[in-house]
Amino acid sequence: MTERSTDRPAVTSPSTASAAGPSTGEAVGTPPALGPQSQWVDAWQPGPVLDTLRRLLDSGRRATPALARRAGLTHTELAVLEHLMEDPAGPSELAQRLGVTTAAASGIVDRLVARGHAQRQPHPTDRRRTAVVATPSGREELMGHLMPMFAELAQVEASLTEAEREVVLRFLTDADRAVGRLL
Repeated sequence: MTERSTDRPAVTSPSTASAAGPSTGEAVGTPPALGPQSQWVDAWQPGPVLDTLRRLLDSGRRATPALARRAGLTHTELAVLEHLMEDPAGPSELAQRLGVTTAAASGIVDRLVARGHAQRQPHPTDRRRTAVVATPSGREELMGHLMPMFAELAQVEASLTEAEREVVLRFLTDADRAVGRLL
């Protein structure tokens, strides 16, 4: 790959490959024309609010693996435990939420059950199925690591006026909608 100021790889097409000649070994040609959105992206300068939001999203992305390590769980075990704290679910439902096979989800549940963080129970309406629920120790494990952050966030929220809370809530709701469009 040839280094360019744009950090984009050299473009080689049948018509430009022969122009390079057998002796140079380098591709000659121009990158494809950029669309109007590329020009907008190149000119866009995020302000301090969007830059802070980007950092918050990045911190959130990095927090999950760090929390899993502290709790002695894998990333997927933590994800299952978070789901179970919200709502009991069966292995097939967990598999759908995680994008894994039912067998993989069952293995994750087995590990959480072995640690005492989850428990299998008969499904309340379908005797053929099993519901998996978070146990008090599973809740304690997760919440014990999250409570310092929750306490600090509660202090931040308490320091805001009602009008400031409304602005923050509106911004976060709209930002969540914008990011959700990527999903």
